[in-house]
Amino acid sequence: MQGRGVATISALIVDDESLARDELEYLLSGFSDVEVCGSASNGIEALEKIDAAEPDIVFLDVQMPGLDGLSVIKQVRERGGHQPYFILATAYDQYAVEAFQLEALDYVLKPVEKERLALSVGRAQKWLQERAVKNPPPSLELNVPQRAPALQRTKVLVRAQGRNFIVDANEIIYATIDNGLITVVASNLEGISNYRTIEELQSNLDPEVFWRVHRSYLVNINRIREVIPWFKSSYQLKMDDKKQTEIPVSRVQTKKLRALLKL
Repeated sequence: MQGRGVATISALIVDDESLARDELEYLLSGFSDVEVCGSASNGIEALEKIDAAEPDIVFLDVQMPGLDGLSVIKQVRERGGHQPYFILATAYDQYAVEAFQLEALDYVLKPVEKERLALSVGRAQKWLQERAVKNPPPSLELNVPQRAPALQRTKVLVRAQGRNFIVDANEIIYATIDNGLITVVASNLEGISNYRTIEELQSNLDPEVFWRVHRSYLVNINRIREVIPWFKSSYQLKMDDKKQTEIPVSRVQTKKLRALLKL
């Protein structure tokens, strides 16, 4: 979210009914200070879009197949990271108590009326402004860690094919975490790191070189091949590995990328 008086806030729409998504997007198009940054048709897709786009607001249906709206909120709260303002949009009012227990911040009934929607958007703007004052964004430097690491390692242990390889840090192209395992992709090797978190790995590497562009990715800025425009003014980084992997840049880091590269 940008610092603002009337700056644009981003919104993600999550509903398993396409007509409901279209209707809500149409209503939101009438708000000049709201930009719809995407939509999702189920809870799993919603979690992926929240990670990738880091929206300010998520309009969330409750009843969806697979992972319902309340479970989406619960998972986002439990795992930390980016925390959007959740507004439940549903035809059923019996979920209100449970929703507020999970800290959904607003609740609108379908069919959504524009006047009620305006009230919800106004509440979201106020909440986001107050949060921005309490938690100002970090500086626009790539070295995200606020404290200098105790030790900047030039070698990293990587396990691959049942063997332990020692990799020069400058040969690391990027690292990513999935299900608690950190995969390190280097110039001529891909394997598993013995670090437990991306933060732990990053703290042991040169902060001027390794940039946490997304909650799940750490990249070597010297191994970025291309900056690719993506949806809704965001970007992906094409890396210099054999697969030319494209890595999403989170919304917070997108602002830093624009500032640093004058995009």
